[in-house]
Amino acid sequence: MTELLRELDRRNNDRIDVALLWNERDDRVLVVVADERSGARFEIEVRDGERALDVFHHPFAYAALRGIDTHTTALVHRPTAALGGDAGFSEIFE
Repeated sequence: MTELLRELDRRNNDRIDVALLWNERDDRVLVVVADERSGARFEIEVRDGERALDVFHHPFAYAALRGIDTHTTALVHRPTAALGGDAGFSEIFE
């Protein structure tokens, strides 16, 4: 069974694309960031007790708090795979 991610919100500013995604089946939320200027891409799972919109609006701050490399040009794993879906990162931002 293919899981569908729902895009709750998306924004783009200064060639940085940020998407807020939700997997209804397991109620997990993910923020995915793609910086077109540098080619950097990263993802942040919203943890219990966190406000999803805070993570969405401040992904670089949350990444810094968690030690996530925001300068990498390759995702360690496909964000939708982490949520049970089968679309890749590139499909999210097309």
